[in-house]
Amino acid sequence: MTGPTGPDREAVRALAELLRKWWELSAREGRPKPTQQSLAGRLGIDQTTLSRYLNPRHPSTAPLRTVELLHTVLRAPAADLPRARALAEAAAAVSARKSPRPADTAAADATPADAAAVVASASRRTAATRAALAFLAVLTLGGGIGLGWSAFAHRAGRDGPSVAAAAASAGPAASRWPLARKGDLLWKARTVQYLLQAHGYAVEADGDFGAATAAAVKKFQAAHGLLADGKVGAQTWSHLIIRIDSHNDPRQAVVALQYLLDNTGTATDITGIFTPSTTRSLDTFQRDRALPVTGVADAATWRALLASQGPAIHR
Repeated sequence: MTGPTGPDREAVRALAELLRKWWELSAREGRPKPTQQSLAGRLGIDQTTLSRYLNPRHPSTAPLRTVELLHTVLRAPAADLPRARALAEAAAAVSARKSPRPADTAAADATPADAAAVVASASRRTAATRAALAFLAVLTLGGGIGLGWSAFAHRAGRDGPSVAAAAASAGPAASRWPLARKGDLLWKARTVQYLLQAHGYAVEADGDFGAATAAAVKKFQAAHGLLADGKVGAQTWSHLIIRIDSHNDPRQAVVALQYLLDNTGTATDITGIFTPSTTRSLDTFQRDRALPVTGVADAATWRALLASQGPAIHR
């Protein structure tokens, strides 16, 4: 199979060059440049795949999640992240155009009603398969049906609503404040850091919840009469978030809002300015999550945004 050509190829090549530059320049401030093997281990991928992502001559494209994680792990310049995200999205669009999935092809050749049925059927099969595999894994680790179900129920209660509860309540009540703590990477860390900046704390939004971020959280907690443990749970989130509307839009809080909206798949420009476009994206998110469509980022919306992010990554 040949790779993309022309302008398409440019996005793929430019992304690989940028990722390689991050890797090559990561040796600074007394830190050695990580080997590709160790870097691949931190990313959760194999070394061959990483090598392809870092090779401008190879048509493989790093997914957005890997790009963001590389940016954080290699401590790349913050100014590079918007361009890297744009290149990753452009390259992903190229890949999607060149390699349609069977279900997509079938839907394209069928009538609208047939296409909808194909997509719905594929979604049901995928969801059922994932649920079955997850349950079987729990049974295996638990050592039997009784013990496995107990472990499954315990985890559902600890990390989120159970499958039955989620099915019965897909609205705002299903959202929970996540726990953000030292060692968290990407969206948890960035959101805390942006919001701390909005409150006047001098922390770097590097996507790595390290010692400096934990210290800033403790100062924030102490200033608000909270337990100063450096962990951002429900009480700290409720003080950290900022209600945003057209009359109250502190820049870094807006950056956090736009970042989270964009991460949910609701296309949003990350500018730090609460524009009419941001309001439309917020309206879309609220409508999709069965929230009151107000165009205002209130506590329920922040909680739903945090609950709608991808899997957490902890180093």
